[in-house]
Amino acid sequence: MMNDNTVSGEHTQQIPASLTDAELATRLARETGALLVELRTQMIRDDASPWYMMDAGDALAHRFIVDTLHRVRPTDAVLSEEGTDDTRRLSADRVWIVDPLDGTAEFGEGDRDDWAVHIALWERNAGPRGALTAAAVGLPGIDITLSTSPAPAPRAVMTRTPLMVVSRSRTPAVAASVAQQLGYDGVRLGSAGAKAMAVVLGHVDIYLHAGGQHQWDSAAPIAVARAAGLHTSRIDGSELMYNERDTWLPDLLICPPHLADDILRAVRNFTDN
Repeated sequence: MMNDNTVSGEHTQQIPASLTDAELATRLARETGALLVELRTQMIRDDASPWYMMDAGDALAHRFIVDTLHRVRPTDAVLSEEGTDDTRRLSADRVWIVDPLDGTAEFGEGDRDDWAVHIALWERNAGPRGALTAAAVGLPGIDITLSTSPAPAPRAVMTRTPLMVVSRSRTPAVAASVAQQLGYDGVRLGSAGAKAMAVVLGHVDIYLHAGGQHQWDSAAPIAVARAAGLHTSRIDGSELMYNERDTWLPDLLICPPHLADDILRAVRNFTDN
């Protein structure tokens, strides 16, 4: 079975420091995903428990990403779901915001592909309050990695009733209300990254979330969705902000631009009643 020493040694050396930030994000997402697929295959073969598989996947992915970033971008800060929050990121010019294994429960089930790897870079000088400048989301279960550069291909023109993607376990009341008001159909998927990329890929049309998330849950998916030309915002229409002191970022909307006004109006109808 793989261990942290193997990951931080042999595998991190395969990613050169000469890559652009977008290339680095893509390589990190892709290679982290490959390591996770390899780990899961081995652990299924060993009949490991789902809980052990989940913990091992989180640890392996985090160590690989952090070790690689420390080697190839040594002056950058890192905010990772699986790491201790180092508040020095708040004064850093460049911060990598990562979710090493988004959809840990789905990963642990062994036969699901709706889990993801999130890699995003936030830069202070990219906007008045900083901005996401490079990102990738890996979907290792289906061997796809989507990046900000090259940006995803434009979605096909929608001819069906719009589809809203929601959590496997719970539909936020606001999402249910919006779907009812606008006559949308619904589907269920696991991780945040899988839901967001389903919109990017055109498999669904709306991801409206209001059940609570952290910055690492959405940073990379939001950056990739923006690169694909999609509308992204909080559910009140305000901008999604990253590298804030409080990592809590509880809601979001991703959809084609022509649907955004109707959805935001339906959200207001729900919150006003």
